Amino acid sequence: MLDIIGTWFDQLGECPVWDPRINHLYTIDIDGRVVRRTDPATGASEMRTINGRPGSIALTDNDAVLLVAIENQLGWLEWETGDVTPWLPLETGGPRHRLNDGACDRSGRFWVGSMHEDASESTGLLHRVLPSGTSTVMRRDVGVPNGLAFSPDGTTMYYADSLARMVWAYDYDNATGSPTGERMLTDFTDLPGTADGATVDEDGCYWIACVFGSAIARITPHGTVDRLVEVPVDKPTKAAFGGSNLDTLFITSIGGGGSHQRYAHPGLNGRLLAIEAGVRGVHEPVFAGPSDATP
Repeated sequence: MLDIIGTWFDQLGECPVWDPRINHLYTIDIDGRVVRRTDPATGASEMRTINGRPGSIALTDNDAVLLVAIENQLGWLEWETGDVTPWLPLETGGPRHRLNDGACDRSGRFWVGSMHEDASESTGLLHRVLPSGTSTVMRRDVGVPNGLAFSPDGTTMYYADSLARMVWAYDYDNATGSPTGERMLTDFTDLPGTADGATVDEDGCYWIACVFGSAIARITPHGTVDRLVEVPVDKPTKAAFGGSNLDTLFITSIGGGGSHQRYAHPGLNGRLLAIEAGVRGVHEPVFAGPSDATP
């Protein structure tokens, strides 16, 4: 069963994150420079316009404050006021570089990648940010960073590069935040589109959006594609589990009008979708750093 949530169209919808404390879904519109909070039960939505392109967000221990990756830095978005307090500059890549996909590991570290606006250039970086604010560049020569996710027990890390059309898996040490043993999980040779955002379910399977391919793929930890869910949008960007039982899959998509060409007849492109997944997800961890919206 497919549901359409809300009435808006995102230019570049991304990064759905379910907050079980308030039973609301956060999403972003990168090109629209918007962070949105939605009650899927009613479709009611609030949005906060921010000064910069938000690439990704994470929950904090304060349900009124989000960690947000904006352009080349991290900041705190205080929901009630809409104010963003700068916190941590990550790089000086210039106006044509920006932060993109990000996710917290099971210990509350934040991983986030950067990209060049010209998606054919592999000049981005992959950062690991500790709760203290210490950041480390963990990978260079990144094309379009995506697919960041962690297994339910935190011992496997997933990462994708949309430009390379590849998803990798790593053994992950939760105590140190160190990935080792890089191996290919899957490439997109036999999948539609290319790799975008991802999440995991309670069985440890990896759900990745096939952007430009109108589908969400479920991949087992051994790299087998055991489900391919077709969706009525050309460019699904990321899926996240939510709802009271964590068994609804919310899917963001691209409607165009910013960095992507606008559709003459958009249909459902740019809308927020919801489907019954037939499996439960896991709660996303919160960032373990400060959340008092102060520098």
